[in-house]
Amino acid sequence: MFESMGPLTAGPWIYAVVAASVLLDVFLPLLPSGVLVIAAATAAAAGTGAAGQMNTVPDIVALIAIAATASVLGDLAAFRLARRGGDRLDRALARSRRLRDSQESLGRALARGGGPLVVLARFAPAGRSLMSLGAGATTDRRTRDFLPWSAAAGVAWACYSVGLGYFGGHWLGANWLATGVSVLALFAAGAGAAYLIRRPAPAR
Repeated sequence: MFESMGPLTAGPWIYAVVAASVLLDVFLPLLPSGVLVIAAATAAAAGTGAAGQMNTVPDIVALIAIAATASVLGDLAAFRLARRGGDRLDRALARSRRLRDSQESLGRALARGGGPLVVLARFAPAGRSLMSLGAGATTDRRTRDFLPWSAAAGVAWACYSVGLGYFGGHWLGANWLATGVSVLALFAAGAGAAYLIRRPAPAR
């Protein structure tokens, strides 16, 4: 598999592609940044087993650092955008019932979950976008309060995604099956995170 993908994963430009994808998917959640990170990590697993291949495949430490950094920068960009354009954001959300309902659910979850919820939402589908924009639109949320949790979320997500691709490639072989299983595991984590976020608070 990865012999045919060599030109796509070899060279330093793959890091720029991963960074851009992770950075922008806070605004465009449909971007397959997680799939791209997993594919790059699986390519790294393929290269570690072949002599002379280490310089032609991504480095997993660099992948984790770049994916985590891009995640935090994207979160902060969305946070600041929401902070400066609160009224316009509210009008945009008002046009979509689904987004409005999601924002209300997020507000309730933030009220009971606080900072750790930022980490959990990083794994949920579109959770990163809603969390960063929702936290920025909340007047009592400051950047210095949001940043540490965003950093923890970015590191946790990057380690999990890269780990899935890398160890999946070692255990199942560097093929499409390994990538598919790893992506399914990423989606399963997202589904679990979404369930925990939407779960109603226990009655007191």
